[in-house]
Amino acid sequence: MSRTPKSYAAVDLGASSGRVMVGRVGPDTLELAEAHRFVNRPVRVPEGLRWDVLALYGGVLDGLRAAGQVDSVGIDSWAVDYGLLDADGALLGNPVHYRDARTEGVAEKVWASVPAAELYAATGLQYAPFNTLYQLAAARDTRQLAAARRLLLIPDLLTYWLTGEAGTELTNASTTQLIDPRTRDWAHDIARRLDIDLGLFAPLRQPGDPAGVLRAEVLEETGLSGSVPVTTVGSHDTASAVAAVPAVDERFAYICTGTWSLAGLELAAPVLSEESRAANFTNELGLDGTVRYLRNIMGLWLLQECVRAWGNPDLGALLRSAAEAPGLRSVVDAGDAAFLAPGRMPERIAEACRASGQPVPGTPGEITRCILDSLALAHRRAVADAQRLAGHSVDAVHIVGGGTRNALLCQLTADACGLPVVAGPAEAAALGNVLVQARAHGLVGDRTDMRRLLARTQPLTRYEPSGDPTAWRAAQARLFDPR
Repeated sequence: MSRTPKSYAAVDLGASSGRVMVGRVGPDTLELAEAHRFVNRPVRVPEGLRWDVLALYGGVLDGLRAAGQVDSVGIDSWAVDYGLLDADGALLGNPVHYRDARTEGVAEKVWASVPAAELYAATGLQYAPFNTLYQLAAARDTRQLAAARRLLLIPDLLTYWLTGEAGTELTNASTTQLIDPRTRDWAHDIARRLDIDLGLFAPLRQPGDPAGVLRAEVLEETGLSGSVPVTTVGSHDTASAVAAVPAVDERFAYICTGTWSLAGLELAAPVLSEESRAANFTNELGLDGTVRYLRNIMGLWLLQECVRAWGNPDLGALLRSAAEAPGLRSVVDAGDAAFLAPGRMPERIAEACRASGQPVPGTPGEITRCILDSLALAHRRAVADAQRLAGHSVDAVHIVGGGTRNALLCQLTADACGLPVVAGPAEAAALGNVLVQARAHGLVGDRTDMRRLLARTQPLTRYEPSGDPTAWRAAQARLFDPR
């Protein structure tokens, strides 16, 4: 193992912003610095909601220029969305945003050919209206799809533009609902029955595989020199984030927090039972043959949309007001697809409380407390359900990602789960990205070594459960088991 620290650029793209981080890694070193951060702003055009992928790529190039000379580059992003290329490798329009309305009603048409239970047994993926499979079904009769000769998921598309080499990274491919989590290969029978051409996808790549080197034009534009490799990482940002959970053993649950909350367990094999499907758990692939068994929860999107509707007030003051508001007065189902679309979020939360016969929060502080209580309750349910369905008990909950900066949410999650919460690192996806690159280049050892290095070097905060656990049970019953 090399003893000399090296530097790695982690391109980490979220649903609302992108960043290029530079990680310096050695046997006892793990440092992360932000080189460049940029907005990821979707655009609504006459045909629907689209990603401005050229602006994203420009942000990546600007970030690599700001990063300076590095030993490797890796890219991770959100899941499910893709770009289509023609026979010459040119992009056929801006990628469709997963919140676009084109998949409304599509799932029922898919299930007419492959029933939902069969689809889950074959792919292990929870139902979400925006899964790539449903997006492809929605695009079936479009001229754009007919003209396409290659489909690249978002991080693979950007990697292709950097290197000229095409591949499909496995952890992100597992979110398409076209991968068999047992074989870790394409679900050929499902694709055949739904008339989906798997030939559109580039060959599968594993985290740690080489993905090419920066093209001469990219070197010129960024000011980098020499042969700069691009390394395949866990290109689904959640896969990278889970790789950066600083757990000391296997008895942990994780919650990756940000626009979404992804709450669950790291397992050795998928859970494909009908009970698991009914509970809407997903089996996505992680590093080293692992499975990310988790439930998608709407996450801090609820608060982000409210803050936007309120004209972007001071977040610190808003959270202080929420801390002073009565707890568990009203809660909503933070996994409800009714909250998926943007717009009118404060009103929609109030309407949900009214419809369930609960007090209606009126002030921004009360609505914020309702959101945070609801997220903590959703975390509680997901962690408990995952343990029961997988037969895998845990002793602690690790919160990683942007939500680690929200002390109230972390404490409420500890209280709701009745388990200690270890919060950190905040930039988990970027750190996981960097560590997979470093491992591929001999700077760190296996997944356990990666996590030990994280625990030694990253600031972590521990929250012990407090308060009355019966209040959380009562809130859950009030919302999900009304009499």
